[in-house]
Amino acid sequence: MTRTAKVALAGRAYEVVIGAGLLDEAGRRIRPLLAQPRVAVIADETVNAVHGPQLSQALEAAGIGADTIAIPPGEAAKSFSGLERLCDALLALELERGDLIIAFGGGVVGDLAGFAAAIFKRGIDFVQIPTTLLAQVDSSVGGKTAIDTPHGKNLIGAFHQPKLVLADLALLDTLPARELRCGYAEVVKYGLLGDAAFFDWLETNGPRALAREPAALIEAVGRSVEMKADIVAQDEREGGARALLNLGHTFGHALEAESGFGDVLKHGEAVAAGCAMAFRFSAQLGLCPPADASRAERVIAAAGLPTKLSDLPGPIPSAGALLSRMAQDKKAKAGRLTFILVRGVGRAFVANDVATEVVTKFLRSEGAKP
Repeated sequence: MTRTAKVALAGRAYEVVIGAGLLDEAGRRIRPLLAQPRVAVIADETVNAVHGPQLSQALEAAGIGADTIAIPPGEAAKSFSGLERLCDALLALELERGDLIIAFGGGVVGDLAGFAAAIFKRGIDFVQIPTTLLAQVDSSVGGKTAIDTPHGKNLIGAFHQPKLVLADLALLDTLPARELRCGYAEVVKYGLLGDAAFFDWLETNGPRALAREPAALIEAVGRSVEMKADIVAQDEREGGARALLNLGHTFGHALEAESGFGDVLKHGEAVAAGCAMAFRFSAQLGLCPPADASRAERVIAAAGLPTKLSDLPGPIPSAGALLSRMAQDKKAKAGRLTFILVRGVGRAFVANDVATEVVTKFLRSEGAKP
């Protein structure tokens, strides 16, 4: 059983195919996209060791030659040095602009390979085969590609849409439980920002998705992707509606930056805490019923994800340090902080003029140091 969502961009529309067993069909599905039967596979080292032979066999069966470039797992690979190494490797393969890159891994690989595709010889096509739940429901769809810098996450990048996304749910069978929870944070985010009925479904069926039940997974991933595809089609470059997808990210990216962008605090965990904080912040401002904030926090916590600063590893950062990180946020304008706030479950909106002193007061109420 498969489910397909279409990202309906004029002249650059593509499909996101969701289902179990898609890796075996990768060659057949990718072959029509190729000018010549050759690809470069950019793969996470860990993923490549487990699933690389299966992908290679699928490509070979379709008559596609492939060179694989394996990159180290972890956020540290998404850096200027990591990008330089990858581009040098691609140049050494003497790829042509008519060739194609396959990003095979989680969000780090998708972001890094996608950005390399965007700038390699001024642009080369690529396909996403995301292998984590987080990448399947979020980062593989929509064309955002980027690397991190010491100033913040994803600050150097480009919009570069893939030609196809293959989300094979069978790949989640080998995903560590922590990584599955990180992806689930983004699934919950979709219900919280714009689909109260989907959030209702998650309240009841979320444990089934976390238990990797096939029917629950295809619904959780499928609905998340459909929501993102619709939003991206409306607003590809985040000038309006697409900003809603950043619910929890202003807080979350600041927390990630303070933790050093490593395994101490993963992106999904930071987003989970950020979503809960966004709801509590909205409630403190009188925008959101406290009951909805409690409901959001309860569902996030039930998945084993953090909801408070005190839930996070390491020392609690200061309000000043977090505000400094937020000032580097891509959504900040004219020195004013931009947040995605809510009027209730499924009712997010963009607030472009949140005063620093208001945020400081909230962070202090959350336990941040002075």
